[in-house]
Amino acid sequence: MIEPNRNGEVWVFAEQEDESLNDVSLELCGKARELADRLGVKMGAVLAGWNVRELAYRLIAHGADRVYHVHDTRLEHYRTNPYARVMCQLIEKHKPQIVLYGATPLGRDLAPRIASQMRAGLTADCTDLDLGDYEDKKTSTVHKDLLLQIRPAFGGNIIATIINYDRWPQMATVREGVMRMQEGDPRRGGEIVDERIAFEDFDLAVKVIERHREKRKVNLKSARIIVAGGGGMGSKDNFKLIYDLAGVLGGAVGASRAAVDGGFVGKEHQVGQTGTTVRPALYIACGISGAVQHRAGMEESAKIIAINWDKNAPIFGVAHYGIVGDAAKVIPMLIETIRSRGNETK
Repeated sequence: MIEPNRNGEVWVFAEQEDESLNDVSLELCGKARELADRLGVKMGAVLAGWNVRELAYRLIAHGADRVYHVHDTRLEHYRTNPYARVMCQLIEKHKPQIVLYGATPLGRDLAPRIASQMRAGLTADCTDLDLGDYEDKKTSTVHKDLLLQIRPAFGGNIIATIINYDRWPQMATVREGVMRMQEGDPRRGGEIVDERIAFEDFDLAVKVIERHREKRKVNLKSARIIVAGGGGMGSKDNFKLIYDLAGVLGGAVGASRAAVDGGFVGKEHQVGQTGTTVRPALYIACGISGAVQHRAGMEESAKIIAINWDKNAPIFGVAHYGIVGDAAKVIPMLIETIRSRGNETK
């Protein structure tokens, strides 16, 4: 356990694979920069791997004051123990007060190992981060400017705020897409600190024999147009209309949790707090009531069109345009109109 260090930096673990940064690392740089400025401390990033030093300049452009760079052939491909050794040794040496990780498969594997080794707290799958004070009622001690780690709990039915005032560093994994990626400034200056890590034999006990990577079938984060269906579509057959509308618009297919739970579509299509957070140019919500968990994942879309038979559905509260009607009847009319206008322009 590291003693609380009020002058400690705010860190981001810079996740990279095949010499390419994961977007969530750059998203976290913006939030870490904000937190560091409010705390009056430096913002750092840890970049470990093989032949990845050039990525440090991108991290600096996105807000890092220092990039702690570890260059080692044994870090070419991710393995839990060597990467955990890197983070633990650097945390012990530099004593940051906050460390953030992406809630990716890699981050979800790595962060708990580090938390266990450092005997520090860890909040998983955060959807927001803030700073605030906490008063210990037993001792009447006020702990200033703690990291408020905000995440859905009980299946997304409540929002919990978690703090860690006595076991540092304060650590959290953050979901992809919930933090807006800021524009990088290539003119920013920063420091690259080359670090060396002393590995132990146990760290290298696991060897990578072969690597097989399956490409994502759905990439909602980068889609400019998303057509999403909810439980109001009624059936898996009716949900095919969502695919048809997305097809004529050149968009991706999204869904609410109700549609996923109903077996209409796979979970990889789910939008919301328990799915993917998206910000497309156009989001069409069909048969989606608009529960708070779903709205949190799409309400920052540039334009939102809602189709629902219930004129009082919460989704209309965030929609720019609303159509009151049965989505199963409205969608075919939309498709016909789009196709006919496309034929007129030929």
